[in-house]
Amino acid sequence: MTLATFVILGVAAGAFMFRLCAGPSIADRAIGLSGLVVAGMGALATDAIRTHAGAYLPTLVVVALVGPVSTAMVARYIEGRDGDR
Repeated sequence: MTLATFVILGVAAGAFMFRLCAGPSIADRAIGLSGLVVAGMGALATDAIRTHAGAYLPTLVVVALVGPVSTAMVARYIEGRDGDR
């Protein structure tokens, strides 16, 4: 079951990486980066479940708390940039 989870997360990470590299706008790149972080968090959580080791769980908590803040900062930057036109 964890192999299927890793495959699905790998496909999702690949799609987000494509959006990050090929996105024509800053908003597309921000969505790609945010999704890539979420896919990485899912992979870390799945690995913690598979190995029965919770060493990376505090890292997941920190990334889960910082992720929305970084997305909000990028959105604020985009909003300010659109207002300059």
